Amino acid sequence: MPRSWPSELLFGCLCATLVLADEPVAVREKRSPAPFFFNKGHDDHHHEPKCVWEKKLAWKEDWKKVWETKKIEVWKTEWKKQQVPVWKKVEVPIWREVKVPDWKIVKKPYWKETEIPAWKEVQVPDWKKVTKPIWKEVQVPVWKEVQVPEWKQIWVPDTVKVGIPGEKFLGKDEHGWEYTSHDLWKKKMVWKPLWKKVWKTEKKEEWKTEKKLEWKDEWVQTWKTEKQQIWVKKKEEAWKEEKVEIWRVEKKQEWATEKKLEWKEDWKEIKVPAWKEIQVPAWKKVWKPVWEKACVPVSHGWH
Repeated sequence: MPRSWPSELLFGCLCATLVLADEPVAVREKRSPAPFFFNKGHDDHHHEPKCVWEKKLAWKEDWKKVWETKKIEVWKTEWKKQQVPVWKKVEVPIWREVKVPDWKIVKKPYWKETEIPAWKEVQVPDWKKVTKPIWKEVQVPVWKEVQVPEWKQIWVPDTVKVGIPGEKFLGKDEHGWEYTSHDLWKKKMVWKPLWKKVWKTEKKEEWKTEKKLEWKDEWVQTWKTEKQQIWVKKKEEAWKEEKVEIWRVEKKQEWATEKKLEWKEDWKEIKVPAWKEIQVPAWKKVWKPVWEKACVPVSHGWH
């Protein structure tokens, strides 16, 4: 007859199965007899073992070396454009006064032989006057507006220091001592005369060339008796022009070397902060599964 399992035993197995569901699963191997020290008396009688050795899966704490990414501040090299002052030699024009030879016209008196007119009767041709129109250039006055400088007096404000006579009360301190001041100064605004250069419009007379219609006389020749003019030599005082060498001052342009400040572009090496990612070691706590031997007691609930 097969044995019947008690209902209490079946209910206990079911509860143990539910409790051990969340624990590590233990793999049961083939049972081996218990060692001799579990046997009492060491007699030759057959006894069943009190426990069996089984492999049990357990989790062991361990430290694992991992690498973490961290940012560290480093200095990197960059080039910055900057303006640096440099001195440059340049040629600039200057004016220098020099003396140069020149010719001046002067008038000197001298005796000159001239011929003066005299009258002699001769047959001379006569001329009959006829009038013809001609265009003649003449100078006529015109008025032109020009700007001329003029000085005008204006008044500008100015600040002067004026002394304040007498004594002035300034207050008291915490001990009751009075403070006064003497010979103070104050600022006073006054009006100061100033001459300002202004421009005014004036009319200036100029001469303009115009064409004017005139009548010109022409003569037609006829013959008649009249006095003819002859020339007699005579000395008279006259003035002649001569050139005299003189020295006059002129401004001559020359070139002088000067230093001029200019700005030149240049590159400068600078260090700027930056962030760099590096790998650093770290220890991480992990759990590893291991197999351990455990002695599992044998249950005799069916006896």
